[in-house]
Amino acid sequence: MTTLIYDDTFPGLLSTVSHVYEYRLADVRIMPQSHAQQSLFGGHTVVETNNAMAERVWKGLAKHVSTTARNDIYRTFLSELPGMEEMLLRYIRHIFAHGDVSKDLTHPAVSFVTATTRKVHREKHRMEAFVRFRQTADDLYYATIEPDFNVLPLISDHFEKRYADQRWLIYDVRRNYGIYYDLQGVSTVEMDLSHLLATRHSADGVLAEKEQEYERLWQNYFRSVNIASRKNPRLHRQHMPLRYWKYLTEKH
Repeated sequence: MTTLIYDDTFPGLLSTVSHVYEYRLADVRIMPQSHAQQSLFGGHTVVETNNAMAERVWKGLAKHVSTTARNDIYRTFLSELPGMEEMLLRYIRHIFAHGDVSKDLTHPAVSFVTATTRKVHREKHRMEAFVRFRQTADDLYYATIEPDFNVLPLISDHFEKRYADQRWLIYDVRRNYGIYYDLQGVSTVEMDLSHLLATRHSADGVLAEKEQEYERLWQNYFRSVNIASRKNPRLHRQHMPLRYWKYLTEKH
């Protein structure tokens, strides 16, 4: 078995798929560089990202499947689940061999991609609903999230359209990067802010003067509309899992 190592990016993964086809490799394992471990029973190859080859694979897929099916491949990549690279390789091979295979749920790779896409899509919608911005003294609105999957690339359009009149930063404390909107467009920022933003209270010194007052008003509103006799903690946790609570204003 040959281990192929790529640079953790989606173009890098597509370049690796192209490498597999170019050299007609059959028994391979694909590993992201950040988690790569050399196989004890075979060699390893570092595949350099080649945007032209990645684009060739992406356009080749467009000839066989819909935009939705291609988006499913990207969403599965964003799941970061162990072994998803091999599953995507099998899925892509199945597409090139048989065309649209989205209904072939008996195939392990198709079943995996379908289930994983659903999970990532659900996490995307939860992040769009659960993000809580806080205003800083320099008029920047920031929010911290810790999603199970890398959904920042999927939610940027939603927040750019919804909050087009203010500067904002959404920071993923698990992956140590964020998306920043400067009133012109969204860009990716990479900085280690975990020491500052990991909890709601550690950044209080940089907040706008009225931010804490606004948060108290929101908490009072949340309590006032809550009907005690209709509380259903189990259903509440189902729709709003506990892992999100530490970033929600109404839960503090």
